[in-house]
Amino acid sequence: MTETIYLAGGCFWCTEAVFDRVQGVTDVESGYANGHVDHPRYEQVCEGTTGHAEAVKLVFDPQVIGLRQVLEIFFGTHDPTTLNRQGNDVGTQYRSGVYVTTPAQEQVVQDLLREFGQDKTFGATVVTEVEPLRSWWPAETYHQDYFARNPQQGYCAYVVAPKVHKLLATFGRYVKPD
Repeated sequence: MTETIYLAGGCFWCTEAVFDRVQGVTDVESGYANGHVDHPRYEQVCEGTTGHAEAVKLVFDPQVIGLRQVLEIFFGTHDPTTLNRQGNDVGTQYRSGVYVTTPAQEQVVQDLLREFGQDKTFGATVVTEVEPLRSWWPAETYHQDYFARNPQQGYCAYVVAPKVHKLLATFGRYVKPD
């Protein structure tokens, strides 16, 4: 039996590229979470007026990787301390967010965030929003598997690839074998 959670770590290309490589992850879909416009287009979301976050729908097998490990990878491969931005990507659509589908998921997220605060893990306050998933719209087809199809594209080479390398260096034990 699989579990689904929705994660917003800035650009969805980055988050998707990271989790495509994680053992136990059975599907990653880029899309738009928790906005107020039905069927938003990328251009609309980029304007920052739809309320959506660029996010991924992450389906995983908890018998292979637990939610806590998924979240540790998520928090460890983006900056959860910057409000409405990741690097040069600025706007509410690039916010850090975890959108849960069950109270049990929310409890795991809140427990982990409490630990991060106590340990001062990130050296700054984590500003990741934690909310129930209210809406989900898949991104356009050309956004799916973007890094896998465009590894030499400028943004992919300079922004996405370093996040994938961080996954490999920091969380290598969770990476799918080649």
